[in-house]
Amino acid sequence: MKRLLSSLPFKLLLGVALGVAVGLIANEAFMNFVVTVKYVLSEVINFCVPLIIIGFIAPSITKLGSNASRMLAVAVVIAYASSIGAALMSMGAGFGIIPTMDISSRAEDLKSLPKVIFQLSIPQVMPVMSALVLSIFLGLAAVWTKAETTIRLLDEFQNIVLQIVTKIVIPILPYFIAATFCTLAYEGSITKQIPIFLEVIIIVMIGHYIWLTLLYAVSGAYSKQNSFKVIKYYGPAYLTALGTMSSAATLAVSLKCAHKSPVLRSDMVDFGIPLFANIHLCGSVLTEVFFVMTISKVLYGKLPTLGSMVLFCLLLGVFALGAPGVPGGTVMASLGLITGVLGFDATGTALMVTIFALQDSFGTACNVTGDGALTLILTAYADRHIRDEIQHPVFNDSLSRS
Repeated sequence: MKRLLSSLPFKLLLGVALGVAVGLIANEAFMNFVVTVKYVLSEVINFCVPLIIIGFIAPSITKLGSNASRMLAVAVVIAYASSIGAALMSMGAGFGIIPTMDISSRAEDLKSLPKVIFQLSIPQVMPVMSALVLSIFLGLAAVWTKAETTIRLLDEFQNIVLQIVTKIVIPILPYFIAATFCTLAYEGSITKQIPIFLEVIIIVMIGHYIWLTLLYAVSGAYSKQNSFKVIKYYGPAYLTALGTMSSAATLAVSLKCAHKSPVLRSDMVDFGIPLFANIHLCGSVLTEVFFVMTISKVLYGKLPTLGSMVLFCLLLGVFALGAPGVPGGTVMASLGLITGVLGFDATGTALMVTIFALQDSFGTACNVTGDGALTLILTAYADRHIRDEIQHPVFNDSLSRS
């Protein structure tokens, strides 16, 4: 019992439950405090994200040696394939389901959140995408030039970041999630707006689970491993993603979950999970495709043409590779596609952003969980082409104790 109460999944669930309960009865004065706590914790977590990306991707690339370029290419290809597959599946469902639905476009107003008492701004060392590109370039260049000193420094930096993750990021996540759900309950997102779009959101969530099933089935078939030995460890990451609504902010927990799987190579986890957190957004893409079709039907009385939707899906997969793994990152990165390819006006764009925000946590959870399947594919590919595995005992030991 003591072990259960101290486990991360229990703390996350407790944070969700307490956050909703408090948010439903809290007054404005208390919400001032909650909003401020959420803001400060969010700043701390977001500050650590670029450090985590650099600390794990760059050293992992150097450990891949001469195979680094090939593994990076494989990772990008399978991430794009997953996003495109999810988008096309969602498009097919949209053409089949949406015409039969009676969808209301009317949404109730939310209660306004109080302002933050004070803003303790903690700017990131660099943007997330800059950190991702720097990690890739730095790791590849260190391999190409055989810069042994730099490689050793990156290894030490990885250990430093590991301590930041285990002693700072993971312990504050339950409090951040509690504050997030408290604000959602207070403003009415849980009790007012979600029921209005409940039918659409449920359809999208079913789509998430169908796509995850396909991903893990494909990864299991390719790797000839039981993919359940990966997904069964992803509960904490899924719950964390629901609370943070950010693949990047969930990165620390995702790494911890993936490292518990006995069928994933440690070096592929340290390389793949941080990379996929920023380039693999299958759940968000699936959601956006179904929602733009729904909104087109609601506002303009018709679905987009098949040609425009296929073009939108193909381009959206490219934009997803560059979209930041932060709340709303996919839809924000693709606003140009929504207006340019589908012809949405300002009203349609605003409604799209609003509805997307209501379920963003579920799309993010799908993204994060899907990363495990892609890492299993990477593991199988590496087993066939890269025999020597670089173990990370310090990482595994530290996370098993957290």
